[in-house]
Amino acid sequence: MNASAASPVPGQPKKKPARIALPYWLAEFQLIRLAVVGCAATLAISAAAVVGSNWYLSGANDERTLAQQARDAAYTRYAHVENEKQDIRDFQPQFIALKRKGLIGDERRLDWIDAIRQIQVARNLLPLTYQIEPQQPVKLDRFDQRLNAGDYQLRGSRMSLHMDLLHEADLFDFFTDLKEHGYFGVQDCSIRRQSVASVVNAPTLEADCTLNWLTLSPAAAQAQAAKRRGR
Repeated sequence: MNASAASPVPGQPKKKPARIALPYWLAEFQLIRLAVVGCAATLAISAAAVVGSNWYLSGANDERTLAQQARDAAYTRYAHVENEKQDIRDFQPQFIALKRKGLIGDERRLDWIDAIRQIQVARNLLPLTYQIEPQQPVKLDRFDQRLNAGDYQLRGSRMSLHMDLLHEADLFDFFTDLKEHGYFGVQDCSIRRQSVASVVNAPTLEADCTLNWLTLSPAAAQAQAAKRRGR
C-alpha cells in the first residue's frame, strides 16, 4: 500500500471540496425569499379575513332575521291594536245602548220589579204575581255555540209570572212594554179561560208564563264572586 499517494505533498495547498451545483430556482430563492414570506403572510391574513367576514356576515344575517321577526311581531301587534280600535269605534254606540238598556253588566232585578209595577199601573192591569230565581249561566244549544261573548258570560234569571187578564191583549201589551226595560225571552206561556163572573172587570183569562231575563256579565267578575261565595 502506497501511503504517499493518500497524504498531501508537503508545502502544497489543500484542495477545497467540490461544491454541488444547486438548481437555478433554488439558487435564486434568496432573491425572492422576502417576497415569498410576504405573500404567505398576505394569504394567511386574507384567509383569516375571509373567515372573519363569513362569521360576521352569519352573525349579521342572524341579527337581521331577529330584527325582521321583531318588526313583523310589532306590526302584527300594531295591526291588532288598530283593528281593536276600529271595532271599538264601530261597536261602541251599540255597546253603550245595550249597557244602558241593561243587557251588559250586572242584573238589574230592582229595575225589573219597578218596571213591572209601573206597567201594571199604566195599563190598568189586574193583579199579578211573579217570582225571580237566582241568576244562572245560560247553556247554549248546539246551534248557538258559535256565539263568542269574549270576556263576558251570558247569564239568565228565570221568572215565573202569573197574570189575570181581561183579554189576551193585556198579556201582549205587558210584554211589549217590558221589553223597553231589559232583555228577556219567553220560555213558555199558557193561557186558560176562567168562568165568566158577573163582577165588573172580573178576569176572564189567566196566564202562567216563564221568562228568562238575560245579561252579559264579565266572566272574571263572576269567577271572583263565585270564589268569594265558596269561602
